[in-house]
Amino acid sequence: MTFGLQIDEPAARAVLDKATGAGITFIDTADVYPLGGGVDLAGTTEEILGRWLKGRRQEFVLATKCYGRTGPGAWDVGNSRRHIMDAIDASLLRLGTDYIDLYQLHQEDPETPIDETLGALDDLVRAGKVRYIGCSNYQAYRLALSLGRSEVLGLARFDSTQPRYNLLFRGFERDMFPLCLEEGLGVIPYNPLAGGMLSGKHGRENPPAEGTRFTIPNAGAVYQERYWHQREFDAVEAFQKIASEAGTKPATLAVAWVLSQPAVTAPIIGASRPDQLDDTLAAADVNLEADLIRKLDEVTREFRRGDATR
Repeated sequence: MTFGLQIDEPAARAVLDKATGAGITFIDTADVYPLGGGVDLAGTTEEILGRWLKGRRQEFVLATKCYGRTGPGAWDVGNSRRHIMDAIDASLLRLGTDYIDLYQLHQEDPETPIDETLGALDDLVRAGKVRYIGCSNYQAYRLALSLGRSEVLGLARFDSTQPRYNLLFRGFERDMFPLCLEEGLGVIPYNPLAGGMLSGKHGRENPPAEGTRFTIPNAGAVYQERYWHQREFDAVEAFQKIASEAGTKPATLAVAWVLSQPAVTAPIIGASRPDQLDDTLAAADVNLEADLIRKLDEVTREFRRGDATR
C-alpha cells in the first residue's frame, strides 16, 4: 500500500524482488492504494504490481480489495453490486490478469444490504473472475452474520478475514479469532508492527517523522489516533526491553508473536525499503518460548480489552 506515494515504482520493484527472493508468494493490495493518495492516485499501486507481475502471474497468490472511493460518483464507493462489478473489472485491468485469487471487501458498508453484496461476490466467483472471497475490517458479529446469510442463500462465503492486529491492538482475540477457528477462516492480519511503533522507529520525545504513515495525507491522523498515545509508548518501551533481553530485533519479535497466535494464518507485512524486510521475514524462523509469550502478554494485557478500539 506504500507503492506509488511513499515510494516510487523502482523502489517498489526492489521491495517486491527482495520479498519474492526470500520465498514470499502471497501479494495483498487494494484498489484505493497507495495509502494517503486519495481518489486522484487510487489504482496506482495495482498498476505498479501489474507491470511487475507481467510474465509471472501464476507464481503468486494475488489478493486485492474493493469498497473505498475510486471516483466522484455516488456509486464509486461501498459494497453495492454496482460498485463491486465496476471495481473488479478495473482491478483486473490494472493488475494485468483475468482473475483474482482472493477478492476482499475492504470495509463494512452499512448502506448496502448484506445479501446484495454477497450475491455480487458469488456472481464473480461463478464467472471465474474471483477464486475466493474475504473481508477486512469487519466486526465479528458482521462476519458471523455474513457467513450465516451465505449458508442460507447458498452463496460463496468468506474464506478469510483481514483485521488490524498487533501487540497494541488485541481486541479481536475475544470474539473474532474464536469465530474464525471454529468456522475455518484464514486470518491475515495487517499492521503487525503497529505502523512501525513496535519496530522502535518512533519516539515519544519527537513529533511523527515526515513521510511515515503518521504524517501522510488522508491517513496520518488515523494512525496517530490509533497509536500515538502515552500508554502505547509505555508498552513499546517495555516491549523493546523484552526484545533486547531475548536477543531479538523488535520487528522480528513483533511479527513472530503475531505468527504464534493459533488463529493467525500469516500477517501482512510491508516495507518502504528492501532492507526493512530483513527483520520481518526473519520472524518465520522464530519459535517463541512460553515464558517469552507470557512476558509479552503481561505488558500488553490492557490492549485485549473489548473497549480498546483505537
